[in-house]
Amino acid sequence: MLQSPRTICRTLLATALLATTLPIGQVLAQDGQDAYQITPMTSSWVRLHGHRYTVEIAQTNAQRARGLMFRDHLAPGHGMLFIHEGQGPLAYWMKNTHIPLDIFYFDAQRKLVSVSKNTPPCDLGDACPPYRSDAPAMYVLELNAGVADKIHAKTGDALTFGPHIPTTPPPAADNAPSPAPP
Repeated sequence: MLQSPRTICRTLLATALLATTLPIGQVLAQDGQDAYQITPMTSSWVRLHGHRYTVEIAQTNAQRARGLMFRDHLAPGHGMLFIHEGQGPLAYWMKNTHIPLDIFYFDAQRKLVSVSKNTPPCDLGDACPPYRSDAPAMYVLELNAGVADKIHAKTGDALTFGPHIPTTPPPAADNAPSPAPP
């Protein structure tokens, strides 16, 4: 059955209005076959080597998978803290990350075990290289490239948590991909 142009216009208008009313958490960022859902994150602060940083807290698989992907800027003094469910070997990659970062790996006692300094952006999709921790880690802090050298970060430095950062992470509640390939 053919529909009148007026009916088609109404349907298209209703669809467009519905699409613009979806909550921001439902917006998807497309990357080839991968889709990374934007999920709200809590924020707080951390202190490292005497410097305080405002951080978004990525504690679910979906939040860790998305990380700082697709962002063109990270304000000075800001970063992202990734909380894993347990301590173990970790590797992060820069897939779809547009800004260079320092990647700090901390153990369960929040002691710095390694840093990947000046990690470059990567637009090679799944061919982006992984950056592995030198020792088992549980927490990962991403800050703008150059911070590690600026603050003279070294193995054993303690990471202090601000309010609203869980000291024991919740169990995984979703099935999003891990931050880096195996």
